[in-house]
Parts: sequence; C-alpha cells; structure tokens
Amino acid sequence: QVQLVESGGGSVQAGGSLRLSCAASGYIRSPYCMAWFRQAPGKERERVAGIAIGSGSTYYADSVKGRFTISRDNAKNTLFLQMNTLKSEDTAMYYCAAGSTVYCNPSPTWYTYWGQGTQVTVSS
Repeated sequence: QVQLVESGGGSVQAGGSLRLSCAASGYIRSPYCMAWFRQAPGKERERVAGIAIGSGSTYYADSVKGRFTISRDNAKNTLFLQMNTLKSEDTAMYYCAAGSTVYCNPSPTWYTYWGQGTQVTVSS
C-alpha cells in the first residue's frame, strides 16, 4: 500500500522560504511521476511541480518557475519542494501526489496516490 506523508509547511512572511518534504512508502509501478499540488480556498487544485521518476525530468507551473525547485532523494524515497521568494498568492494547502503519468500531466485525475496535505501561509 502506497503512503505519502508531507511535512514542512508553516507560516512565513513574503520573500521568505520553506522546504516541503514528502516521505513515500510502498510500491508504485514505473513509469510514474511524483508531484506537488496546491489548493487555495475556492480554487481548483493546481500542479505546482512534478518530477518524472526514471528520466528525472522536471515540470513547473509558470507561476513558480525560478522560485520553486522539486527534487527527490532516491535513497530515502523522499520528495522535496524548495520554495523561495514566497508570495501571498502561494498560500494554499500543498499536497504530494504520485501517478502513472510519464510527463507529469498537470491534471489531478492522473494521480492515484495523495498525501494528507500541509498548509503553507505567506503573509505580506
């Protein structure tokens, strides 16, 4: 059984940084993508970043390019999201997800496994 557990959220002032972690356990058949999504109140769930397991290709939403970096520690089976220069509009619940999409499709429907989420709040 696949489990994804996020950590690292919190409150930060605009311009600050946070690092999210997602500890993964269980077997996911390759090829697959691990991604970070976020959802703010009243808004749709948005794929922030994804990394294709195998190729290592990364994908980012335009709104976070140059500020966020997704990475993975294969030995520890842990996914990270380094978030720099945070803005108030980055405030959301952030979710770790995994799914059988080679190119990290941005639609949430491609992702089978989800974590419980971790809240990120950026104050201006």
